[in-house]
Amino acid sequence: MRNVPLDEVDGIDRAVLAIGTDYPPGHLLAFHRHRRAQLLYGATGVMQVETADRSWTVPPRRAVLIPPGTDHQVLMDGVSTRSLYLESSAVPWFPARCRVVDVSPLLRELLLAAVDIAPEYDRHGRDGALVELILHEIRNLAPLPFDLPLPARADLRELCEAFQAAPNIREAPSRWAARLGVSGRTFNRLFLTGTGLSFQHWRQRACVLHAIRLLSAGLTVTRTAAELAYDTPAAFSTMFRKQTGTAPSSFQPR
Repeated sequence: MRNVPLDEVDGIDRAVLAIGTDYPPGHLLAFHRHRRAQLLYGATGVMQVETADRSWTVPPRRAVLIPPGTDHQVLMDGVSTRSLYLESSAVPWFPARCRVVDVSPLLRELLLAAVDIAPEYDRHGRDGALVELILHEIRNLAPLPFDLPLPARADLRELCEAFQAAPNIREAPSRWAARLGVSGRTFNRLFLTGTGLSFQHWRQRACVLHAIRLLSAGLTVTRTAAELAYDTPAAFSTMFRKQTGTAPSSFQPR
């Protein structure tokens, strides 16, 4: 199925529904929830998924697992998705929180094929076998550290979201403390309580996730390092590899 609203097919008696959808640049799916669990795969473009307490950056050719009943919004940047909507009974091992995952070449091809099968596919035929193989593959997906915690406190969350849009590795916590009207020590305590991370750790992770978006859009490593205010591309690349386990160039368009 392609470009079909989930509501039109959600009641079909099948464990897995596959829908492919094309989104215009900068499209925002406002906060919503699904009855089914969802595997949201971006064949192209970058997605940013946000819930009440966290955001996830989803590069091209990766996916995010969204548990059933989870309120979330998705910012689409040149994205064409392949979504699986999964009955909970078919995926009892599904994570309780959103999770970005790597997608193997085999699963990628299965997802592309799944959107072309009939909604009421034959459970005992070729299409049913394809769905069963997809479920086996999903169970073993490797998680990726592409999440960023967000605080509940409104004024601090506003600062965090503004920083996400234009991060700078040189950003000083003293400036945030001044904006909130608190001392540096109080700010550090508030930030750790609100996010579970120190400001420095959170700042670095935010820079990495923004770098993934820039690299996926075609920016060079040198330009990306400069955008984030790193002294040299080498310093940026070293940090990036430590955080993600791979080189920045691996996220550039192929």
